[in-house]
Amino acid sequence: MSGPGVGFEYPPQPVSWLKRDVLLFANSIGATVDELHFLYSQAQLTIHISVQELHPDFSVFPTYPVVLPFKGDTQDVIDFYASQKKVKVPGIPDFDSRRVVDGQRKIEFLKPLPVTSEGHKFELRQKVLGVYDKGRPGSVVDTQLELVDANTNQVYTRLLGSSFYVAQGNWGGPKGPATENFPPPKDKNPDWVLEHQISKEAAHLYRLNGDYNPLHATPEPGTKMGFPGIIMHGLYSWNSTAHSILKAVGGSNPANLKEYQARFASPVLPGDKLITKVWRTKEKKGEFEEIRFVVAVEGGKVCLTNGRALIKVVGDIKGKL
Repeated sequence: MSGPGVGFEYPPQPVSWLKRDVLLFANSIGATVDELHFLYSQAQLTIHISVQELHPDFSVFPTYPVVLPFKGDTQDVIDFYASQKKVKVPGIPDFDSRRVVDGQRKIEFLKPLPVTSEGHKFELRQKVLGVYDKGRPGSVVDTQLELVDANTNQVYTRLLGSSFYVAQGNWGGPKGPATENFPPPKDKNPDWVLEHQISKEAAHLYRLNGDYNPLHATPEPGTKMGFPGIIMHGLYSWNSTAHSILKAVGGSNPANLKEYQARFASPVLPGDKLITKVWRTKEKKGEFEEIRFVVAVEGGKVCLTNGRALIKVVGDIKGKL
């Protein structure tokens, strides 16, 4: 496919993480005390003995790489707006990163992540897949991003995503192709109905993963964009739903999730409760079954659509989280 910006490759971005980052991420998306393999790792030093990894199955929650483009290789707070202006993509307008929201995200898990990047040389390799002019509503930038160990060129995860630049259209670009949809099965009740209560402070905790967009911390940016104030990170809803589904459907085992994706449909506010409806399709790709899901705010709008995952289903029990 050709078009403005298509094929442009960003400079490789070095990324790193500690066990502490992995623990913070799991806490911030709702991991619970019965999932210590996501929440418990500690190095204890005694006079003669060093004990590492006190939980024998300590693991990275598999969607963790979605925060790495924001975090990079720093442990400190960053200027979000400045970080978004580093690279100019030729052939397209200079979009304003102060008015950008997520469109949709898909992640493919190719190799389990180590619990720390120590001993590796990880980098993100990102390229533009398409830039589309949607007229008055705004513009869409589609990208592919791979998390790679530069020492071996082995790809650990592949992320496909779109960013929507609000009210930044009408620049004469292509409208773009129709997107592929994954609706729930017709005339079938969901196999699982999951609930997730968001705290008032959830956005402020989640941003410590490295996504320091002020839109999720102080009301002024949101009100300028027409929102009621602070809104949740779209990727908070996306990640917390991945956690709810993996726990209920895949037994909280990160090896049971092969692909995961969803489209962002409407904003979520701190304090909202998310209701996720999940359907089995019985369609399999190897050991993994395709499921579909839709997420809505309780008593309100759908916030995630086009939900799809490839997962090993553990049991057939309907229930709530």
